[in-house]
Amino acid sequence: MDGTSALLEHASCVLFDFDGPLADLFAGHPASRIADRLRRRAGRLGVPPAELPETGDPLRILRIAARHDSTGRIAAELEEQLTREEVHAARTAPPVPYADRLVERLVADGRQVAVTTNNSARAALVYLQRRGMAGYFGSHVHGRAADPELLKPHPDCLERAVASAGTSPADCLMIGDAPSDFAAAARLGVPFVGYARNERKAEELRQAGAEHVVRSLEDLTPTTALA
Repeated sequence: MDGTSALLEHASCVLFDFDGPLADLFAGHPASRIADRLRRRAGRLGVPPAELPETGDPLRILRIAARHDSTGRIAAELEEQLTREEVHAARTAPPVPYADRLVERLVADGRQVAVTTNNSARAALVYLQRRGMAGYFGSHVHGRAADPELLKPHPDCLERAVASAGTSPADCLMIGDAPSDFAAAARLGVPFVGYARNERKAEELRQAGAEHVVRSLEDLTPTTALA
């Protein structure tokens, strides 16, 4: 049994990042365009334009805006806009190959599954309901908190998932596709398997310190029952 299989066998609860390991959330609605819209909205709300970088990452805009907002009003408005954008994207987002099969198999073998994501929990639920997968996750869908400083690499959403599952970090396993996923898991003591859809992503995960990286979720989907 290799190290990745051993981690999966030991886990009583598997924590999935959402965009990447479960769904290609922005396949039809590019994150870069969403970031552009958030940047323009943040400028209109009073964030100095010089502080808003050209970036394809909407969450970076959200974080920066929150740091220039002592009242919390700007961050709240931008977060709600981002949530609407993500919900819209979730209505058509395609699944990651083998993700549904892996979730189904884990649940059939008695594992709990949870979502731990920097995206909105509302968007994740829209996607899971559309795919007929919401029942597998139940109440264990943990998205971003109101405070952008609690986004991964902060382990906040992982802490909430572990608590809701009634287990310990060491008895969980996180499947994520970004260095921030690995960092959050490492801070909490959750074992980690990286999912990388290409070699660039795989190298980023390895450089961050991830020891176990797979290029396909098929590698985590056993043909026989897990022990």
